[in-house]
Amino acid sequence: MARVHDAAIVDPGAELAADVVVGPFAIVERGVVLSEGCVLHAHAVVRGPAVLGPRNVVHPFAIVGGDPQVKRHSGAPARVETGADNVFREQATVHGGTDGRTTRIGDDNLFMVGAHVAHDVTVGSRCVFANAVQLAGHAVVEDWVTFGGLSGVTQHVRVGEGAFVAATAACERDVPPFVVVQGDRARVRGVNVVGLRRRAIPEESIRALQRAVRALWQSRTTRADALRALATEDDPYVLRLLAALERIQITA
Repeated sequence: MARVHDAAIVDPGAELAADVVVGPFAIVERGVVLSEGCVLHAHAVVRGPAVLGPRNVVHPFAIVGGDPQVKRHSGAPARVETGADNVFREQATVHGGTDGRTTRIGDDNLFMVGAHVAHDVTVGSRCVFANAVQLAGHAVVEDWVTFGGLSGVTQHVRVGEGAFVAATAACERDVPPFVVVQGDRARVRGVNVVGLRRRAIPEESIRALQRAVRALWQSRTTRADALRALATEDDPYVLRLLAALERIQITA
């Protein structure tokens, strides 16, 4: 059976896998499903309806689930679903979706102290959210994104795969994949070389991305001319960058 501390509060309507650990003063509400290997430390809270995949860890005073912070909400269940191996550090918060929708988090993400995931957000996998990162409602974060502390993302904004959002950056427009953005308001500053190398992306692709970013954001040529010059590019990562730029408003 699950190891539940005597001082914890677990609703009979919650479902706990056999090896789940629930620490003292933790709270697990009705409608919560904790999959195998989940650990709730002291004072952690998981509010229903919520499904936590395998081996999620919720640290003290973190809250996963619960009603969204909105003035207009139908009162439908505010649902959260996570994949496997996520870590929610102290005082991190994840709110459920609005009007019956679901806030979704993938696998192997780290949410550091005070990070906030608002209603209807979608987070991919293998992302890092440093202290006090704030994701507004309906934001989308793709895989392999890293956020510096105190950075933020506006509602409905998408942060592309492998991007690095520097500390205190304010993202009010979509962030292209593979780049570094910094500033208020956040602008493209270069290629996320460190992140790409950590993923063992080939050096020739990194160099191709650097050439593309220089042409698009760091040269005197017009954006239209830069895109035309890159039309013959065949590097797969540059092609993914260009495909993303077709659907978002790219900024300097």
